[in-house]
Amino acid sequence: MHTTAGPARQVLIFDADDTLWENNVLFERVIDDYLDWIDHPTLDRTEIRAILDDIEAANAVTHGYGSKMFLHSLGQTLERLRARPVTEAESRHIEQLAVALLENRVELVPGVAETLTALGARHDLMLLTKGDTEEQQRKIDASALAHHFGSVHIVPEKGVDAYLDLTRAYDLVPESTWMIGNSPKSDILPARGAGLGAVFIPNAHTWVLEQTDLDPQDNRVLHLKAFPELLNHF
Repeated sequence: MHTTAGPARQVLIFDADDTLWENNVLFERVIDDYLDWIDHPTLDRTEIRAILDDIEAANAVTHGYGSKMFLHSLGQTLERLRARPVTEAESRHIEQLAVALLENRVELVPGVAETLTALGARHDLMLLTKGDTEEQQRKIDASALAHHFGSVHIVPEKGVDAYLDLTRAYDLVPESTWMIGNSPKSDILPARGAGLGAVFIPNAHTWVLEQTDLDPQDNRVLHLKAFPELLNHF
């Protein structure tokens, strides 16, 4: 496992959802309530969830990420299950199930604020998150964490190009720049593809569509168990 050493300042780029604050667990709670409400006569919860996952995966390509896409996917799933359009009453019920998402409530991951304060005293911090711009900005504002970061970036997708663009725009040195996040798909692999180091901090509620395998032999990927452990390495 690679650990950093020495006093030199580094650039640390942070993911937001499910790294700085809990996010997908809110969606999972809505899905649980949604599955209770549907109570399908022939399909079980696992089968219905598989349908929803497929619909979300397709919608993410054309509609992006966030609660709007999620609500749209819930409605489409219901339409497929019922073989008819969603009624106005059903649409209202789905929105009521998802009220916590629509209000952009933020619950920080334990130790985040204190850890960012300490890291910011010795390194340069940036924030890189993907999703709907207005929705992500509301969550950033609600988190009260923006002051920790020298710059904040909201992008529609976090592929290799997003990291290369950031590297070029800020003249970042890949060897001393690290991406920190919970998503193998959006945080770790594309950052490594752009030549940056990466820190993987898993979240038990990470969205299934963000999961993929990591190379256990890649010594430029640091695996941690909890956010405050960053202080032992940076």
